[in-house]
Amino acid sequence: MAPRYTAVLDARSRDEFEQELVRFCKVVGFETVSATLVIDGPGDTRFITADNTPADYRPIFEHREGFANDPVMQHCKQRSTPIAWDQSTYVERGEGARWERQAEYGYRCGVAMALHLPRGRHFFVGLDRPEPLPGSTIELSGVVSQLSLFILHANEVAARVLAPPICETLAAALTPRELEVLRWTLTGKTAWDVGMILGISERTAAIHANRATHKLGCVSKHQAALKALQLGMI
Repeated sequence: MAPRYTAVLDARSRDEFEQELVRFCKVVGFETVSATLVIDGPGDTRFITADNTPADYRPIFEHREGFANDPVMQHCKQRSTPIAWDQSTYVERGEGARWERQAEYGYRCGVAMALHLPRGRHFFVGLDRPEPLPGSTIELSGVVSQLSLFILHANEVAARVLAPPICETLAAALTPRELEVLRWTLTGKTAWDVGMILGISERTAAIHANRATHKLGCVSKHQAALKALQLGMI
């Protein structure tokens, strides 16, 4: 059965998105799949994942700090080209023990790819299985090509069904005036400038900026303005 790349576009919720991810994963001959939307912001990075990770492996899978030494994750962090990996990928980089640990849960080989997008967003999709990768170069290239096509469609849905909850929650916490102050702050305006533009006092403009900064978990109004921009709030 050939993959239907556009089917994922019909997903309207996280559950439906995960169902389409798993369907694609099974069709191309893999057992587990993970799709992660990464949003970089000033002072923090958010990871939003849809997957069918086995429950007993989830504590290891969600240990983000370990990504720094994972050769597959590092490849995807630095490049947009797909990677087909197996035990040798880890052994060659001195991470054989890491592979042994994940292999116990069926993560013995796979293919993965990431897209690096504007506004500090990244989208990663990885397919894994316990069986060896296809021995035929043509067959393996076919799987990689299918993933490359699928990720382009899945990325559109991920932005719609995974990212909005974060943006909507933060946006709801900020008042229209606070967002307006951040918008002008982003252009380089001082509190005095913003006060003159909005017809409020300099002190009131500063209060709005401080409240927005606190709500967004930032340490300065400039950091808050940049974070709001990256999250699509302004």
